[in-house]
Amino acid sequence: MTRFYCISRFVIIFVLFVGGCAAVKKEPSVIRKAALARISLSEYPVFADDMLYDGLEHSICKSISYLKQVPSDKSFMFGKDSFTADHLIRSLQYFLTCIQAKPLKHDLNRFIRSNFLVYRSIGCNGGSNGGSNGSGKVLFTGYYEPILEGSLTQSDEFRFPVYAWPDDLAVIDLSLFSPKFSDKKIIGRFFENKVVPYHERREIEHEGCLEGKAEPVAWVKDRVDLFFLQIQGSGKICLDNGKTINVHYHTSNGRPYRSIGKYLIEKGKIPRPEMSMQKIRAYLRDNPEELDTVLYYNPSYVFFKIEKDGPLGCLNVKLTPGRSIALDRKIFPKAALAFIKTKKPLIDGAGKIHIWKDCNRFVLNQDTGGAILGPGRGDIFFGNGRYAEIAAGHMQHPGELYFLILKPEIGRVVE
Repeated sequence: MTRFYCISRFVIIFVLFVGGCAAVKKEPSVIRKAALARISLSEYPVFADDMLYDGLEHSICKSISYLKQVPSDKSFMFGKDSFTADHLIRSLQYFLTCIQAKPLKHDLNRFIRSNFLVYRSIGCNGGSNGGSNGSGKVLFTGYYEPILEGSLTQSDEFRFPVYAWPDDLAVIDLSLFSPKFSDKKIIGRFFENKVVPYHERREIEHEGCLEGKAEPVAWVKDRVDLFFLQIQGSGKICLDNGKTINVHYHTSNGRPYRSIGKYLIEKGKIPRPEMSMQKIRAYLRDNPEELDTVLYYNPSYVFFKIEKDGPLGCLNVKLTPGRSIALDRKIFPKAALAFIKTKKPLIDGAGKIHIWKDCNRFVLNQDTGGAILGPGRGDIFFGNGRYAEIAAGHMQHPGELYFLILKPEIGRVVE
């Protein structure tokens, strides 16, 4: 969903393993930045899938559709090793031939050990700051697709605008000015012949500075719902005319994201062990006089566009619940197959979490976020609905992250 903020992410280190093959080449300039480390067969985890392969083929095909749109020789870094887009496609296709038969655990592990190289995230040393060197532990959180009530026209019931890209907002690609700014962009606006930072949340919501500059794609009835829509990055708006629209992240105001959850913990409003999206919502509902102070603590603001389908990730493919994951796009190979080991919540009929159960499954790296940084963070997309909102709101568990890639010497898949 290209969530601009998310509450999780980390980095991975891969070790060089083969020289002289067409699918792999050394990239000395990125060695010190590697976030994945290639592991030996004795270090391979026991692969299993708690979703019994449901949705996996769909998600793999979405990654393949993305990879077929990029140059076949485009490089994707696995730590210190580089694989081409063509090889990633072959890798996913090869894996697909196996899981379509829904193999038992023993057969699955034998297949992977015989045909795939495995890399593990270096994780971080602890905490949630995404440190670059660590114990291999990754903090997993979750996100979901919110569903809001709205209208295409403003009224007393629907008062809060979901803004499109403002006319005066400019994205400046700094790499056009110097190679040292490769992959660097800034967001701002022109003011008195200068580029200045774009308006922050307080100016947008309190001072109405977007009037005449940005068209609302819709109006919603709840301000807090709109705030969390911006955090999730995509959602559905059920309109009062009976129709539903998909809204998707288009850009942001370029201001740094600041967590209101962290703010409420630091102010002693919510104990750290109890922190969740649901706790934040409850606090804001019970303390409406603090709403401005809390929401304005986060100066970042997201602008949306309408899509025919959704939610879409950063690869512009539809996300698959339970299978799509958001990671730091600068250090993890986009569209690639991964495997996670963590915990997931199970809820009872009252919507309460009654147990945390093992969550071991294959996922695809199909999303990212502006605050998703480093080798020790990962966000799982839970979909939409009651369970998705509860799980995403409470998900905050350590775990392990692995990437799988077909051995270069394995033959091509016959289509």
